[in-house]
Amino acid sequence: MKKFIALFIFAATFLQAQNHRFIYEYKFVSDSTQKDNTTSEMMFLDITKNGSKYYSREAYVQDSITKADIEKQMKTGNFNVNIKRSDKGKVRYKVTKDYAKNKTYFNTRIGTDSYKVLEDRTLDWKILPEKQKIGSWEAQKATTEFAGRKWTAWFAEELPFNDGPYKFKGLPGLIVKISDETNSHSMELRGTSKFVQTEEESAAQNTTTGNGTVTKTVIVGDGFGNAKEEIEISREKFKKLFWEDREDPAKSLKMMQGREGVVMKFKDQNGNDMSMADMIKRQEEVRKEANKKNNNLLEIDLLNKSK
Repeated sequence: MKKFIALFIFAATFLQAQNHRFIYEYKFVSDSTQKDNTTSEMMFLDITKNGSKYYSREAYVQDSITKADIEKQMKTGNFNVNIKRSDKGKVRYKVTKDYAKNKTYFNTRIGTDSYKVLEDRTLDWKILPEKQKIGSWEAQKATTEFAGRKWTAWFAEELPFNDGPYKFKGLPGLIVKISDETNSHSMELRGTSKFVQTEEESAAQNTTTGNGTVTKTVIVGDGFGNAKEEIEISREKFKKLFWEDREDPAKSLKMMQGREGVVMKFKDQNGNDMSMADMIKRQEEVRKEANKKNNNLLEIDLLNKSK
């Protein structure tokens, strides 16, 4: 009885405080030929009364640091692009969930455009009786299949959110751990905190017309920091764009070539100037080599071009 009362009070406290940040450690193997080479990245799942946002902490920090410099360059029209990039913040996408509409979106960039991709697949969960302590949480087991992988999840009813990391949701409690059967992708809850939603983020969620329909979608930060309109597309359209970018990774640079009013300067890792042609060639080489090693995507079915 005491345990039930304590759980009720804990749940009530969580629900009263509207903004919660759940911090996950995401471990993944990008190259299936090097299974011992695991990357780890800390991810935030920010939950408000309207929905949630799942994104990389490191990518958020990187974008915040460069925001002022990018804005300064945009005002002058002169861009000084350095191809050197940090090894941290590899996860560049976000996943957002709209609770009222029960919709999940994959937010990402291809080239210079930002996209909001509607997830139209449902998660068919099988809840099992097995229980286990994950961190400090009493969790129960559930399984599902999604995006070409079989997943095992552990959810905690004492955390009263039917949400979880990435696109995973729909269980009677927050997902505190989930991994695929190859254990090449896993997400585990490492901590919790509260956060304050910025006015920009709040305004983006609440931009409506008189009849209550959304008129504009805004993302925060080029992914995180600079307000930028997204293009909403279907999953099928996204897959087409994904493959176009994979096969022609310098497409966006080629489109910029010769554009009036924009002067772009490029430098290599040693600070030496590069021409547009050299930059395009380098982009193609680097990205194609990276794609060969990035052969174990979380949504592995994306790599099956025919489906």
